Amino acid sequence: MDSQLLIICLLTAAINLIGTLAYSARIAGVRTRRIAMSFALFNILVLVSRTSNSFLGPFLAKRIEVRIANGGGEQLYADFQLILLSASLAVALGIALVPTGQRLFAKAIGYFQQHRSTAKMVMKTATPTGLKAVRDAMHPPSLSQLKNLRLDKGVSWGVLLANCLAQALITVGVVASLYAGYLNPEFRVTASQLSAVINGFATILLFALIDPQLSVMTDDAVEGRVSEALFRRTIVWISFSRLAGTILAQVLFLPAAQLVAWIANHV
Repeated sequence: MDSQLLIICLLTAAINLIGTLAYSARIAGVRTRRIAMSFALFNILVLVSRTSNSFLGPFLAKRIEVRIANGGGEQLYADFQLILLSASLAVALGIALVPTGQRLFAKAIGYFQQHRSTAKMVMKTATPTGLKAVRDAMHPPSLSQLKNLRLDKGVSWGVLLANCLAQALITVGVVASLYAGYLNPEFRVTASQLSAVINGFATILLFALIDPQLSVMTDDAVEGRVSEALFRRTIVWISFSRLAGTILAQVLFLPAAQLVAWIANHV
């Protein structure tokens, strides 16, 4: 693995890790009863994750241009599969860090409530006190929590499948569109621009179907209509569906790239 590919894989992993840990902010909001603040943290992390995803484009495009110019384009498929694999591994790590994430977000909510400054909150993390708080918050999932996943999920299989599909499209959108440019170099720019259509559809699916379900359930958890344990299980199941989506993205990668290459000829 060369340094450029390593940077791309690390960036992809960071984006997906942040996106997965963002769900922990909702759990922290229920525990602290600071729903508005937890939603603000959640939206900040989602915004960072979604915005950072756009930075992948130039790195991937440069890699394709170099491969086309110097030969060895057949290696691009393996490179992109490795990039998608790094997304799956990061999501799996994020699921394991959900208990740690909810503790950190609860501390962050309390700190912001007192100091009312996002900059101070971020800088506090780099201090010895902040690093100690991070270390103290480290907590692996307990065996009982894993066993309880067999109980009520809190959401339907339809919601989980929709989230899986949306996450797969978001994960594969940029890489498939750029790889389509390699498959169809005559319309390379057209193919790359189609990633916005794929990601736009996936984002609408998330905000229209998934987020309202979680928002209503968050309110129910705060008002006591559902237990915090059930809410945590729901978040974990949503995270698992995200993991399944990144795995599905690896399966969809080549068909999606071929479809985008074909559409680029006919738009």
